[in-house]
Amino acid sequence: MRLMTRDSASVVELRAAAGLGLALLSASSFALSGPMARGLMEAGWTPAAAVAVRILVGAAVLAPLAVVQLRGRWWQLRRHLPLLLLYGLVPVAGTQLAYFNAVARMPVAAALLIEYTAPLAVVGWLWLRHRQRPAAATVVGAVVGTAGLLLVLGVGSGVGANAVGVAWALAAMLGAAFYFVLSSRTDRGLPGSVLAAGGLLVGGVALLVAGAVGIVPLAASTAPVGFAGHAVPWWALVLAFGAVTAALSYAAGIAAARRLGARLASFVALSEVVAAVVFAWLLLGEVPRPGQLLGGALILAGVVAVKLGEPRPVPDPGQPDYGRLPAQPTRR
Repeated sequence: MRLMTRDSASVVELRAAAGLGLALLSASSFALSGPMARGLMEAGWTPAAAVAVRILVGAAVLAPLAVVQLRGRWWQLRRHLPLLLLYGLVPVAGTQLAYFNAVARMPVAAALLIEYTAPLAVVGWLWLRHRQRPAAATVVGAVVGTAGLLLVLGVGSGVGANAVGVAWALAAMLGAAFYFVLSSRTDRGLPGSVLAAGGLLVGGVALLVAGAVGIVPLAASTAPVGFAGHAVPWWALVLAFGAVTAALSYAAGIAAARRLGARLASFVALSEVVAAVVFAWLLLGEVPRPGQLLGGALILAGVVAVKLGEPRPVPDPGQPDYGRLPAQPTRR
């Protein structure tokens, strides 16, 4: 009996370690999306085209996994069609388009840090709409996060921020906040990979249609892309863009959430901000200022405090859990 207990503890520890590694992999691959998008846009791609190709390639890579997880339950697609459409149009296409428009006008780290204030918007929505008054830790987190945001934007330091870029980043933040609100109402009977693949497909098709009718500019280039100081073929970067920063990020994030739980996985996912700063520094030469580093630390501290102040959700033992999407904004 004692040996069995030790074996069980070892399995739990290995499972947790694997989940931590998968969560870090997901966050790091998500963080690469900004620098890769910047390379494509500097080569002549419009933000809408970069977003569309990324999410369509990601959908194609995730489709086989989604089919396996459905296990023939095709009726779930019909039942959750409104959810798939809404998820694809707002959190996926809308958030990513806003984010890439932001990184086209401001440093990747600053755009990502602004987007990561989405949990603060969620707290405000729950308070105003559902009368869920935030706890003391949540209020402290909101104040600290706001102070960090001001530092990142350089308010009062004489460093001007691109107003259009900030507006796009705030739009991405609202889209990410909508993702969190929408995810909290999702029926867990729908596998996470199906929601991810379906949402990516819907978002990609919507962007193509919007480009065809002239709502958004949709243009691409076959010229080599400058990335990390090298000229990379456009098709190679596009495949990596979709497979690594979309499909791999979602697949690894879902697997991590299943092993760690959504709460712990969401904390680990905050490492995406740190990874984005490092990638922007190494690949784009965007050296963060000391004030931005301090602001980023305050934003992360504020977001963590907000999450610590949220009530722990009560699981529903009567409903199967096929895995949920990781709690992070990539929706880009």
